[in-house]
Amino acid sequence: MSFGTRLAKAVAERGPLCVGIDPHPGLLADWGLPADASGLERFALTCVEAFAGQVSLVKPQSAFFEAYGSKGVAVLERVVGSLRDADTLVLVDAKRGDIGSTMAAYAAAYLAEGAPLAGDAVTVSPFLGFGSLDPAIEAARANGRGVFVLARTSNPEGSTVQHAVLPDGRTVAQSIVDSAAAANAGAEPLGDVGLVIGATLAELDVDLSALNGPVLAPGFGAQGAGVADLRRLFGAELRGVLPSSSRDVLRHGPDVAALRAAALRVRDEVA
Repeated sequence: MSFGTRLAKAVAERGPLCVGIDPHPGLLADWGLPADASGLERFALTCVEAFAGQVSLVKPQSAFFEAYGSKGVAVLERVVGSLRDADTLVLVDAKRGDIGSTMAAYAAAYLAEGAPLAGDAVTVSPFLGFGSLDPAIEAARANGRGVFVLARTSNPEGSTVQHAVLPDGRTVAQSIVDSAAAANAGAEPLGDVGLVIGATLAELDVDLSALNGPVLAPGFGAQGAGVADLRRLFGAELRGVLPSSSRDVLRHGPDVAALRAAALRVRDEVA
């Protein structure tokens, strides 16, 4: 079963919310946990217990695990495996991007069947050219997984690259959207190539009408975006839009019941 099919099924059953697992040192401190691998493990596995089976998609942020070296990566492997065992889709937020054999190695690490870090999808960066992502897209398709490609981010620096105009008159951001749309052409109900588009943008300056794939919209909740912003940017139907919330939910820890209740509250808000 393709990732797009599995994602559409999960959203139909559990709503479109994506909850992030971001073990920021400040959050570890707020939870009364040490900023070491043991605190990371307690934080992350508490999140797994709270969110597994409750939301469509859970997104561990790889950098916060990598910061603790091999012990942190081992925790990330456990998080990915535990969520998948609980029939919960996992998006590994790694934002990898490179060329040739190196990109193929990243694809093997995050998208190959049996790879310890392989969730159901991974975030990737196209800014070495969209074609550099071919190994990841091919591996995703071969293994029933997906990729989410950075396209229009909400950080102020992003526009210096994403608004740059190509010789054909399109912006870099629009060219990324168009390439993703081409990769998704003909897929039902959704393609496997998603985009990352910030929910806190002042306006949507790309045309998504042909995308036929999911959109991860980070920035919902603590970063300021609400349901009205989602509808303003993406339209009333919000088909394929996955609002992503991290801090707004995670601040309710370390109590598992409180974390789960916060996730369900946000899930119902965006349903």
